[in-house]
Amino acid sequence: MNRPQYYRFHNGTKDALPFSQNEYTRRLAAIRARMAARDIDALILTSMHNVAYYTGFLYCAFGRPYAAVITADACTTVSAAIDAGQPWRRSIDDNVTYTDWQRGNYYRAINDLLPTAKRIGIEDDHVTLQNRQAFASFMPNAEWTDISADTMTERMIKSEEEITLIKAGAAVADIGGYAIHAAIREGVREIDV
Repeated sequence: MNRPQYYRFHNGTKDALPFSQNEYTRRLAAIRARMAARDIDALILTSMHNVAYYTGFLYCAFGRPYAAVITADACTTVSAAIDAGQPWRRSIDDNVTYTDWQRGNYYRAINDLLPTAKRIGIEDDHVTLQNRQAFASFMPNAEWTDISADTMTERMIKSEEEITLIKAGAAVADIGGYAIHAAIREGVREIDV
């Protein structure tokens, strides 16, 4: 039986994301400027925080790897088949789904997205040695460089949309804090607070 190594599964319609399309466009423009300054052709982001920050898709790994592959003109999430069409619906751009039928399909899918990339940025603070070696074996002509400090710096600079969301979250937390303060006293069980 011939089974696909990866495919595109675009079912349903795009869902609302935590931020506007303009906000994700701003974030991608900022990281692409850093890529250009460092002569980086592509990024392979693998951490939950960076995949979510740049694409809107927050994955739950279940022991499988995920990624956001960013080039000068594309941003593609790479996800496991267990999630079906959800990653496409909950991300700003494209998605490629890899299958488990053959070991290495995750790397094959990413390699297919980067046919001409020579210098690739990855998160050295997240990628395991085993995954770094696998990337290198599937893309032996690529030069690898750490991008983690650049992505962290970009995430630290808050936009108006991010500040608005942080303030709304803090307001909800304040309500919970006041309720706990009002309920806590000597002799009250923790479960009742």
